[in-house]
Amino acid sequence: MLVECFSMIAFSSAIEPLRLANRAAGRDLYRFSLWSEEGTKCTASNGVEVRVSGRFGEVQDFDILVVCGGIDIQKPDHRSLHAALRRACARGTALGAVCTGTYVLAKAGLLDGYRATIHWENLPGLVSEHEGLEIGSDLFEIDRNRFTCAGGTAAADMMLSLIMREHGPSVASYVADQLIHHRIRESGERQRMDLRMRLGVAHPKLLKVVGLMEASLTEPLGSQELAEAVHLSTRQLERLFLKYLGRSPAKHYLRIRLEHARDLIRQTAMPLLSVAMECGFTSASHFSKAYLDCFGQPPSAERKVVQAGGRG
Repeated sequence: MLVECFSMIAFSSAIEPLRLANRAAGRDLYRFSLWSEEGTKCTASNGVEVRVSGRFGEVQDFDILVVCGGIDIQKPDHRSLHAALRRACARGTALGAVCTGTYVLAKAGLLDGYRATIHWENLPGLVSEHEGLEIGSDLFEIDRNRFTCAGGTAAADMMLSLIMREHGPSVASYVADQLIHHRIRESGERQRMDLRMRLGVAHPKLLKVVGLMEASLTEPLGSQELAEAVHLSTRQLERLFLKYLGRSPAKHYLRIRLEHARDLIRQTAMPLLSVAMECGFTSASHFSKAYLDCFGQPPSAERKVVQAGGRG
């Protein structure tokens, strides 16, 4: 079930393991077809058009339906897709999602009572809109007849895990080898690179402080608290950040909070004041000025761009 602007890498990572499983077995272990809103084609976020078999409303009985999402998943109303998914659910069809397809299942009310995951960039937005759902940040989740993944190559790991369950490790290993996928990652592995790789820094105290910053956005910690957490003075901490990251702890912390705010503005309909408070700002004017200084436009302009169909 392809949503307009779907992720090509998530799509390919999901269907190629199925094709290769058929090749390994010498017969059709899996058959799949593609469906879209329009019913003739669907365009990925990279501009590639994919032909499909028909419209969402024309989908017949299948064992599994998988929603493949991508960028700007929150913009369409997905009405016909929701209806097709609900009908399939009533028939006992298993439902899955790759990349931001989890958002579609959640909006349709089809993840209530199930564990699920979504791409890390979309996690804050989904959690803010569906506080009652059990949405985590794992690589993928398989919970009874629901399965979701973070997108990208995580779709391959999820499919390999399903192939292993249904057809054994030898088939799954053959597929992984064909994909030059050196190991099948476990569901609970993290989505993002660890801080050491993301920052290109190995200093343990700096990494610990940045980790504390990322975990404390709504109520930011003070410089003294951060320094004491790693047994440094505020001056020593300042020198550490300037040496390895080229900016002060305060500026780095502010950037983390503003990037989180931008994600919420782009992915949710949260009022801007709520976004500000979620990211640790007690003053709307301070939030607006900091956002303008960082991204070149105020949060109100960012929201207008998103509503008009752009991406700031």
